[in-house]
Amino acid sequence: MRAMKWVLPTVLLGAGFLVCTMSSYGTPTFAKETKKACNYCHTQVKPADKDLMKKSLTDAGKYFQEHKSLDGYSGK
Repeated sequence: MRAMKWVLPTVLLGAGFLVCTMSSYGTPTFAKETKKACNYCHTQVKPADKDLMKKSLTDAGKYFQEHKSLDGYSGK
């Protein structure tokens, strides 16, 4: 019983760290996968400012956000 005082909080804290480190933001990995530069999907590129990156999507970025791929996208 004494061990449960430490084990349970430790497991919960570890799970919290795992959940918090997984982000759903676009990364340079997406640029490598699509073989496009960041400014293909974003009008303004400041990776530290996640809100700005979300707000500054081009049509290609919006398409990628919906479809998780640029396959089928016919841009200008």
